[in-house]
Amino acid sequence: MTTKGILGKKVGMTQVFTDNGELVPVTVVDTTPNVVLQVKTVENDGYSSIQLGFDDKREVLSNKPEQGHVAKANTNPKRFIHEIKDVELGDLKVGDTLAADVFEAGNVVDVTGTTKGHGFQGVIKKDGQSRGPMAHGSRYHRRPGSLGAIINRVFPGKKLPGRMGNNTVTIQNLEIIKADTENNVLLIKGNVPGAKKSYLVVKSSVKNTK
Repeated sequence: MTTKGILGKKVGMTQVFTDNGELVPVTVVDTTPNVVLQVKTVENDGYSSIQLGFDDKREVLSNKPEQGHVAKANTNPKRFIHEIKDVELGDLKVGDTLAADVFEAGNVVDVTGTTKGHGFQGVIKKDGQSRGPMAHGSRYHRRPGSLGAIINRVFPGKKLPGRMGNNTVTIQNLEIIKADTENNVLLIKGNVPGAKKSYLVVKSSVKNTK
């Protein structure tokens, strides 16, 4: 199965009306033209893919290998570089650009991003556990609770305080409401992972059969 994909940045959320008057919440994804930095083929690399670069950064912030890599595509160093496998290469070559018109309204996509980080949190906020009685006699308020049969270890999977968020998450089967080629943005139905200005990978859905 061939895949289409593009890199972008989360701008925020808004809502739009469809042609039949339905109000739809959408996430706005900035897809400032991606530059093809490398093309991999089955003959040379054992699989087919394209490596895309998104969001320019100053040369002073990049090392010599980075600068040499992007020089082949005659472009600036990039902040976000990602490889998309099983792409229908067609006439794509190093230095070409991909914009929002890769997708069109009605396409179904999977969106991958990094969720918001919340730092070190307890089990009530992190895992949704219930608190204990808040009466004066209670000595159990916001603790994790029983650790089970402790025999020199804690059983794997036990919910305990720890870091919350900052995970790579993919939300599947989201619909493209509009591909705005003039402003280079995609309007994707619903919400996607991550905070505003975080980087996203938008790819053709792997499970949708439509």
